[in-house]
Amino acid sequence: MTITATRRLRLLAACAAAGLAAVSGFQVLLAAGIPLGRAAWGGTSAELPTGLRVASGFAAVFWLAAAAVVARRGGHDLPLVPERVARVGTWVLVGLLPVGLLANLASSSPWERFGWAPAVAVLAALTLTVARGRRPVER
Repeated sequence: MTITATRRLRLLAACAAAGLAAVSGFQVLLAAGIPLGRAAWGGTSAELPTGLRVASGFAAVFWLAAAAVVARRGGHDLPLVPERVARVGTWVLVGLLPVGLLANLASSSPWERFGWAPAVAVLAALTLTVARGRRPVER
């Protein structure tokens, strides 16, 4: 069985969106005060201070929106995300994710270096593939 280019793009976009949604979920846990701070924001303490919890709340919204943008770019039907926003937004993520990768690699937290860095590398590769993907013109 062969997979069409359109189905492949949709599958890769779904994988990227799921990964980005998982990052959003992690940020929700941090914002809620769950002591996972050793795996985020430089890993200085398990319990995040109020400022970083608020930042995690904003990050959760950002990563959830990023998931929607990538899913839309991959051909999933999300009418709240315009096609142009999906196209440009996916390329913005292609630029941002490597910056996050470098930040995780530079962190003193082993959770960020050995956990988040590889995960972000995979998300960056998936997002680049989706951004470069071509979908048939909708009629």
